[in-house]
Amino acid sequence: MLVGYARTSTAEQAAGLQAQIRDLETIVGCEKLFCEQVSSVGQRLQLSAALDFVRESDTLVVTKLDRLARSTSHLLSLVEQLDRKGVALRILDFGGGEVDTKSPSGRMLLTVFAAMAQFEREVMLQRQREGILAAKTAGKYKGRKPTARAKTDDVQALCKSGVGATEIARRLGISRASVYRILTP
Repeated sequence: MLVGYARTSTAEQAAGLQAQIRDLETIVGCEKLFCEQVSSVGQRLQLSAALDFVRESDTLVVTKLDRLARSTSHLLSLVEQLDRKGVALRILDFGGGEVDTKSPSGRMLLTVFAAMAQFEREVMLQRQREGILAAKTAGKYKGRKPTARAKTDDVQALCKSGVGATEIARRLGISRASVYRILTP
């Protein structure tokens, strides 16, 4: 049985999730789908359900590697878990091709590419941290401007005129907690 797993990180990526579902159903012909919109570091209940559902000789199918695993060690752990159950892993878009862990060469490719992807991500994050540090040193990175504190005078004036915290927040487009923060000495 072909069992599909589709995931996006946020609800705003609904089109991406629909594209994954389309590929898994129409192109591959998955008979059962598990779908969720959750960060890869969050609790992925549908992935757990898919791993519990698959049986010997089944194949778990994902569209891309990053939809399934967050690191090389996590990927290898998932592959080992699938192996113990006699289940293969198939990744549809794997650097322009497809890979299946049923073959030794597919397993080797998966391991090498997962390690490369993790290395690339770690290097990117390191460069990002270095860039932020350089921008801070140059005085160009100050973070997000506070929105509520900039409206302190307006909050206080509305409060003095008898407007409640909820209404102040609505009128000024800030949270009630921000209103209370400004009003509390």
